[in-house]
Amino acid sequence: MGLALVTGATGYIGSRLVPELLAQGWDVRVLTRDADRITPRAWADKVEIVEGDATSADARTEACTGVDVLYYLLHSMDGEGSFRERDRQLAQGFGEAAYDAGVGRIVYLSGLHPDGRLSEHLASRVEVGDTLLSSGVPTAVLQAAMIVGAGSASYEMLRHLADRLPAMVAPSWLDNRIQPIAIGDVLHYLVASAGLDESVNRTFDVGGPDILTYVEMIQRYAEARGRKKPPIVTVPALPPQVASQWISFVTPVPSGVAKPLIESLQHDVVCQENELDEHVGIPPDGLTHFEDAVRRALAGDGRSEPGEVDPAQLTTADPEWVRR
Repeated sequence: MGLALVTGATGYIGSRLVPELLAQGWDVRVLTRDADRITPRAWADKVEIVEGDATSADARTEACTGVDVLYYLLHSMDGEGSFRERDRQLAQGFGEAAYDAGVGRIVYLSGLHPDGRLSEHLASRVEVGDTLLSSGVPTAVLQAAMIVGAGSASYEMLRHLADRLPAMVAPSWLDNRIQPIAIGDVLHYLVASAGLDESVNRTFDVGGPDILTYVEMIQRYAEARGRKKPPIVTVPALPPQVASQWISFVTPVPSGVAKPLIESLQHDVVCQENELDEHVGIPPDGLTHFEDAVRRALAGDGRSEPGEVDPAQLTTADPEWVRR
């Protein structure tokens, strides 16, 4: 295989990606500001830890040296102010470091989006992808909508709304179409993308087999949990800032996290192509349907270490605000 560098290894995706890469035979290096955040992981003694700030050119150079594939999983999910400029500069710095170090490939997980005007957070994700694609290093930008799995912020927001509200009045943009994808399928595509031919430098849309509205997802979640579908009435649009404050009031999802998630719901987010399947194939057991992804996320009765349970289950690496 070779050496894979995972940035954002303490996050939702990164903490699950590392054990998947190890299981596939990769040597893994992680870059972190604080090694103490990595040492609790069950896989900590199986990886090389580079301690340093991602904004440091020296740290980026050290981290990228000798690397075959760089997984870029950094973004300002709850960033305020100049987060877009910070993300742009960080992506440019990693692109330059990867190019200078002779990294063979960059893989970046971005957000699925329509054409046209985007929210600041989605636009920043797109800009980061474009920056990496122009780095001179072959890059695969995987664009996903809602990721279904315990600990995923978008899934947790949906789960808490469905569990806590027997009925709800919701903004009309919850009737927009979404193509969710199970966390296990995301990990399949991320790991497999490391083996793409060096001529491949492009974006890929990735999604599950179902296209649903947010309202339909809430109702199917309830069915998967063995409950009645909650009645939902949609009304004219509620501004994202107001909606995020309401979300943080009725759920434990912080408003800074909820706001970019809500902004993304104001568009149809459906795959326009599935050409990555032609390059790497679909998951061995096929793509996971939404209800099956929910059932996997609901399995388990506590927090286990990433890599020791189904990645759809809640883990010790997930935020403290995530509760059963």
